[in-house]
Amino acid sequence: MSQPRNRWIVQVILVLAVLAFVGVSVIPLFGALNNTPFSSQNTANTKGSLTSSDQKSKLEDQVRGYELVLQREPENQTALKGLLEARLQLLSQKEKSEVKPSDIQVVIEPLEKLAKLNPEQSEYAVLLAQAKQQIGDREGAAQAYRSVLDTKPGDLKALQGMVALLLSQQRPEAAIGLLQDTLTNAAQANTNQPGSIDTVAVQVLLGSVHASQKRYAQAASAYEQAIKKDPKDFRPVVAKAMLLKQQGKNAEAKPLFDRAAALAPAQYKDGINKAATDPITPNAAASGAPPSESKPK
Repeated sequence: MSQPRNRWIVQVILVLAVLAFVGVSVIPLFGALNNTPFSSQNTANTKGSLTSSDQKSKLEDQVRGYELVLQREPENQTALKGLLEARLQLLSQKEKSEVKPSDIQVVIEPLEKLAKLNPEQSEYAVLLAQAKQQIGDREGAAQAYRSVLDTKPGDLKALQGMVALLLSQQRPEAAIGLLQDTLTNAAQANTNQPGSIDTVAVQVLLGSVHASQKRYAQAASAYEQAIKKDPKDFRPVVAKAMLLKQQGKNAEAKPLFDRAAALAPAQYKDGINKAATDPITPNAAASGAPPSESKPK
């Protein structure tokens, strides 16, 4: 499994394992910037040396420049990517409470074009779905996720996003059905294209959905099935440890956290240890309160 893909999977599992007990939300649009297949090194280098006002002015100049290019060449992908990144950077400078649907609307057009021009890169369609959901276009978001899942049923980014969308609509059974269908079809899909569906990760997502509905026995069963599928895979071990921790079973959770840290590659050990020691929010879990505004790191 490639490192970028595995990093996403681990992020999804760690985040969902926590959010399952206080509600599941989509990955924030701004946080997704770091996972897009493009990144401006120059923008990154200037962040530390420019004031907020100067940076905003520089980004606005970049937006105007890219817009001029796109007037002449509507499908210029370099300009589309640059425009999208500059607009996302401008959005990220605002406080969440200041962001309006019209602010998010400006990223939808370049995302739609990039998703159409790059159907093999699901990141664009997932970002498009997230943007549409944030402006209240849930059907548009669902269509964007389905456009990925129709051709890549095991795409974890689209699966996680679609599951979160369904849960936000109070449709947990639909989310469970989607994941169960994915698992049912996994054997044939992996025969046709080996590795196209990561069954362990899908099982963990299924367990997290059950946990979000306080079906702890079903969640534990899903995690156990994933552990039996691959005893050396640390991901379901982390998820089960989080399940126990959120139920206050710290003594049972600790050896699982230790086991997960021992199994995990070095780059994931700190995240697992942090998950083991971070405080939990039992009151929020009990009340079904919405998740906090924190987002994946």
